[in-house]
Amino acid sequence: MKRLLKILLPLILISSVLAGCGSTTNTAEIEAPMEGVSTSIVLTDGLGREVILASPATRIVSLSPSNTELLYVVGAGDQVVGRDSFSDYPADASALPDIGGGYSEYNLEMLLSLEPDLVLAAEINTAELVQSIEDLGIQVFYIKNPLTLDDLYTTIQDVGLLSGHEDAAQQVISEATERVAVIVSTIENATTTPTVFYELDATDPTKPYTPGQDTFYSTLIQMAGGKNVGDAMETSWAQISLEELLIQDPDIILLGDSIWGITPESLVDREGWSTLSAVQSGNVFPFDDNLLARPGPRLIDGLEALAQVIHPEVFE
Repeated sequence: MKRLLKILLPLILISSVLAGCGSTTNTAEIEAPMEGVSTSIVLTDGLGREVILASPATRIVSLSPSNTELLYVVGAGDQVVGRDSFSDYPADASALPDIGGGYSEYNLEMLLSLEPDLVLAAEINTAELVQSIEDLGIQVFYIKNPLTLDDLYTTIQDVGLLSGHEDAAQQVISEATERVAVIVSTIENATTTPTVFYELDATDPTKPYTPGQDTFYSTLIQMAGGKNVGDAMETSWAQISLEELLIQDPDIILLGDSIWGITPESLVDREGWSTLSAVQSGNVFPFDDNLLARPGPRLIDGLEALAQVIHPEVFE
């Protein structure tokens, strides 16, 4: 269960991502400067609160891996002075002071000692934590997980604005939209729709965890030209029985739990798994789950990686 907890921590409260209707983008603006008054930044965060900064933040603490990646991708890495325990990408982030989180409590005393002028929170953080930090006199901006591509782009734009890297953020968005367009157009050349089983945690191989319907995993698999086996389940994060897996008989198996040492070869030793078509045909592949579990800029990398493994024939 610890494995699953670490996988799902960045996913709490996410129902669907990167596709679908109904954007929940933030409202952002820079107030026009008045004579003798410096320009201020006014944003509405994911909790519906108006957050005002007199100027871009120069000392930022991130409370989630996705927020850390967002800061670095817009060029604000040098402004990050602290991070949560799971923020390990890019590599430079690992050298930052660790203020806790995840399985343990955040060290608010240490956070205060870092003297941040902004803390970036995420959906893995509670409203109570946000209030506790603001009670210390520290400004907090809460970022909701993206529900659509437009939401992701708006989040990148907001982080760029908060950190003073608006131009870099726009460049990141432009490159992302171009990459997505290439992926979508390439997938249109595919003539099949393989069924895909994505394994999150098979501590119990008779009922492994998998992402179900209304999850961004499922959405990304569909965008990559596949059909998610987990869509047959009634819940978003489900344990699928071996019997149901045998019925679905996926064409491809992706091992999101490969970080724990699970290998394609190990599936042969699981009772009943050797009869699955994907196992027999050798279509079992390790997959970097961080590309999908963290609702940040690398979701585009995740989509690209999914497309290439589900439809290698159209990327040759």
